[in-house]
Amino acid sequence: MNAVDAPAHQTKIRSKEKSDKPWQVIVLDDPVNLMEYVSRVLIQIFGFSKKKAEELMMAVHQRGQAVVWSGNREKAEMYVNQLHSAQLHATLEKAE
Repeated sequence: MNAVDAPAHQTKIRSKEKSDKPWQVIVLDDPVNLMEYVSRVLIQIFGFSKKKAEELMMAVHQRGQAVVWSGNREKAEMYVNQLHSAQLHATLEKAE
């Protein structure tokens, strides 16, 4: 590789690293759903233990939102759709 090719090669590596960042599924607090229901949905969708689901539910309740899963975009979109089907407010965003 000559000196002219080096910057282009480095740019490709950097853009690949940026695109490799995972997507986060975020559950948002809402005034409608009971805390027990939110925990139950997290157990059903993600297979969390009761303790883990309750910890995440409390984070949502106290902080207004919580990251409940992180990974590839396609699976994150599937989880957000499942959460919406269960009447929970959820979104996804790229991890920082």
